Amino acid sequence: MKLIFATRPSALARWQTRWVIDALQQAWPELECEERVITTQGDRVLDKPLPEIGGKGLFTQELEAELLSGHVHAAVHSLKDLPVDMPPELAIGCIPARAEVRDALVSAHGWTLDGLPRGARLGTSSLRRAAQALHRQPHLAIEPLRGNIDSRLRKAREGQYDAILLAGAGLTRMGWEGAITEWLSLEVMLPAPGQGALAVQCRAGDASTLRLLAALEDPATRTAATAERAFLKGLGGGCAVPVAAYARIQADPGSHGLHLRGRVLSPDGQKIIQVEGTGLDPSALGESLAQSALEQGAAALFGPDSTSAKSVQSVSKNPLSALPGVKSVR
Repeated sequence: MKLIFATRPSALARWQTRWVIDALQQAWPELECEERVITTQGDRVLDKPLPEIGGKGLFTQELEAELLSGHVHAAVHSLKDLPVDMPPELAIGCIPARAEVRDALVSAHGWTLDGLPRGARLGTSSLRRAAQALHRQPHLAIEPLRGNIDSRLRKAREGQYDAILLAGAGLTRMGWEGAITEWLSLEVMLPAPGQGALAVQCRAGDASTLRLLAALEDPATRTAATAERAFLKGLGGGCAVPVAAYARIQADPGSHGLHLRGRVLSPDGQKIIQVEGTGLDPSALGESLAQSALEQGAAALFGPDSTSAKSVQSVSKNPLSALPGVKSVR
């Protein structure tokens, strides 16, 4: 048996693919695996914020094309980067156990988020992170931050930013927890849907690959991620407005089912809608909370009649341009 994996060229993407391969070969000792490095548009275009050039799909489209062509059997993604709408010919073959879900702040000056001085330069190209940071600290100057995780850390160390925000999972996977100045609580910074989880994508009709990948499936992570992604999809599934969600299976005595928290913000962080609920069906729970958020005015944060419509329209062209103190991508 042999599986060919498509992977992006970054150190983190290669680590994630190697982790999946190692885990599969522990489950299937006779399995041979090969990596095929694919450079995506998201890897090539580093001078513009992601939503401006197409959003999350920029990291997945070329890998999906390799799958659809039959040149590879599987592709490993960070689940948060995988669009909620996939080609019907493809499937998420497995979602392994989730790693760290929190975001982390890195500052060469040792500053925390609340300790950043007025006008401090905070690096991130995530609208979700920027809006939640501005909700707490509206005096910050958001500066777009692109590049691989190692180049982002280098920019922080060199003082190009006063602080930067990164997904904690990437730092822990690379063994770089020592760079973290502050772990941000879920109350302060709710994660992106699927954050901290990996998704191994394959062809929906490839029964042999699906059977092999099933060995790495973690049902609890799949259930939580399904609810989070259903919430995002229920809101439109796009990246032009900050959306955050986190679900967990309740383990408290007397409780049952899944608990989901969702958050929708205006790009400047000044308006926020928060919803939460419990349920047994993850898809239904996510859809229900998305509907609740819409009923509370979430659409006004990105709809044409909203008071922030001009800001959002600007964001659709240059997603961070509407935020205080934004400068060009470094």
